[in-house]
Amino acid sequence: MPEIASREPFDVKRAAFAATIGNMLEFYDFITYSFFATEIGRTFFPAHSEYGSLMLSLATFGAGFLTRPIGGIVLGIFSDRVGRRPAMLLSFALMGGAILTIALTPSYAAIGIVAPVIVILARMVQGFALGGEVGPTTAYLIEIAAPRNRGLVVASQPASQEIAATVGALVGVILSSAMAPDMLQAYGWRIAFLLGAVCLPFGIWMRRTLPETVSHGEHVAGQVERSSHVALARRHLRVIVLAVMILASGTISTYVTQYMTTYAKNTLHVSPSLAFTVSLVSNGLQIIGAVLGGWLADRLGRKPIMIWPQLVVLVLTYPAFLWIVQDPGAWSLLFGFGILSFIGSLPFTAFYAAFTEALPQSIRGGVFATIYAVAIATFGGTAQLVVTWLLHVTGDPRAPSWYLLLAAAVGIVAMSLMPETAPVKVGEK
Repeated sequence: MPEIASREPFDVKRAAFAATIGNMLEFYDFITYSFFATEIGRTFFPAHSEYGSLMLSLATFGAGFLTRPIGGIVLGIFSDRVGRRPAMLLSFALMGGAILTIALTPSYAAIGIVAPVIVILARMVQGFALGGEVGPTTAYLIEIAAPRNRGLVVASQPASQEIAATVGALVGVILSSAMAPDMLQAYGWRIAFLLGAVCLPFGIWMRRTLPETVSHGEHVAGQVERSSHVALARRHLRVIVLAVMILASGTISTYVTQYMTTYAKNTLHVSPSLAFTVSLVSNGLQIIGAVLGGWLADRLGRKPIMIWPQLVVLVLTYPAFLWIVQDPGAWSLLFGFGILSFIGSLPFTAFYAAFTEALPQSIRGGVFATIYAVAIATFGGTAQLVVTWLLHVTGDPRAPSWYLLLAAAVGIVAMSLMPETAPVKVGEK
């Protein structure tokens, strides 16, 4: 029976959809920035060179990661003490305000230095909100799911992120195909942001309908003190360290993949429409991979679905990039990035389930949110900067594969050391 605070009947599928639709909309807003990094850089960060403008834009993208750990700690612990639903509503509202601010801020040419300052502050609010999003949402999904279906239900979390990325890529394909480059630069990227903002009222309404999974009787005013939160987390230190390593591996892979639109345009010099199509296809395959990974994790266990696909990614990454660089056409880009994206998405649903199951409910939201945010801030926030720098200093278009190989190797070591948590009986935690 699901760990639900209210014992009134509820629809698990509807609750999972209501939780992850908000997650999807938030990630759409966050990820859209990376797709339009070049255009945003020219709008808010004019520089003497295209490289300088892009690096300033990507640094601002990274600024959103600085506040992720703060959001993870504040909103994650808030979700453990007050409830999952209010924490998810708060993070969603903050994200909505930030995305509207970025979309409506005038350019540097119009208001000068105030423009990049506003955008940087908005990105930091976005990071705070998103830092507190993933932990409570993942904890919520575990708590509403029956043990035999936890992997599949939790799959809606990474799948929602990939849906967001896919929709963002689709919007990019449509806008880049329908608009001339100067129109895309002038206001096309703003349209992509505003499309996400239009959906905000629906997401807020859906989240307000969620049943709560945290019993207020168990977390009343100060009963779970910060010290006990930390003390209980220390008992799970080994799993937490392994989780940081796995999340580092996963986030590097995710954000380097999201960077492929910019990489394909700036490094491989393919058309913008093909660059966005590559992202669309690879993200679509990651949706399938995330769901399939959760389904397999319920049937075969968490560890096999973490380890074996990760090993395949380790073997295929360099040959795929070698092919793409030597023949940067539609076939190599779509197939090369597509197969890496699909296989690489299989392990992380199993990991989400395993890590969340390994944590007690009283610290689940806070620990997951904090660890996730720290890993993402450290490695996700720098991934695109590192890849851009490697490409610039080496002049080798295969440079992204080096970083991906290092990340995959760290991930497979940590995955092999993670405990097997499936099946988990209700009441063990």
